[in-house]
Amino acid sequence: MIELLAALALQIASADPIAEVINADAGFPMASEATEQSRFSCIGDYIEGAAIICRAEPGSVASLGDQSATADEEGWLVLGLNRDSETEMEFSIRFPDGVVQSSTHEITQREYNIQRIEGVPPQTVNPPEEVWALIREQSRMKAAAYTSRWDGNGFAEGFIQPAEGVITGVYGSQRFYNGEPRRPHYGLDFANEAGTPVYAPASGVVVLAHADMYYEGGLIFIDHGQGFTSAFLHLGSVDVEVGDIVAQGDQIGEIGAGGRATGAHLDWRIKWRNRYIDPALVLELDPASLR
Repeated sequence: MIELLAALALQIASADPIAEVINADAGFPMASEATEQSRFSCIGDYIEGAAIICRAEPGSVASLGDQSATADEEGWLVLGLNRDSETEMEFSIRFPDGVVQSSTHEITQREYNIQRIEGVPPQTVNPPEEVWALIREQSRMKAAAYTSRWDGNGFAEGFIQPAEGVITGVYGSQRFYNGEPRRPHYGLDFANEAGTPVYAPASGVVVLAHADMYYEGGLIFIDHGQGFTSAFLHLGSVDVEVGDIVAQGDQIGEIGAGGRATGAHLDWRIKWRNRYIDPALVLELDPASLR
């Protein structure tokens, strides 16, 4: 079955709606080099699509470009980089006593794949006029869910892969559906049989749970803290409700093939506020190194 899924890799489509952070040369320690005199440390790479997780004095405010985040009561904060970022950005942090440290960093630019997918249900590529009211209503639901700011810090546990399967789609790829160009793909796709369990990759609160969205089929959003939100698309079963607190490893649903899809798979996406983050890069982070 796995070999068959791999052969179908290019036919899997998904919905389209919805290490070092402080450069030692700039005078700031890397996380692995933090000393007792260090007032903060971070993990993550300056690369398009990266998440950056830091630990600093509670109440410290860090910024990256035009986005900022405040360290919670345990000192955790999250920042992120777009798929298409500037070539250079400034990182700065202001501590509660008013002291500011900053540095400028080059952002590694990425080359993204082009993926051409045929056999996509035509109504999900060019929806008929009569469904646009529904699509707009569901878009508002998703936008509202993304404004959630849970006061927990599930992201600090690190992330596990949410499902088993063959990876058939990666972050950033430019998508063509039935020959028509559409927005880039922002998730990591795992192709497997319908009914394969899907697990919470980190703790959080469920902020959206819908069994049948137009583009996504079954859809779940989990806020892991500070607006760092996972989305799980094309689910055949949704086993949680809005407001549920889930722990890392809890089953939240099952793989399906609803919405804009040509086969059963999970599309896992991560968004930090208005920036889509590469889940593959998040899986590499070990926040425990900052404790």
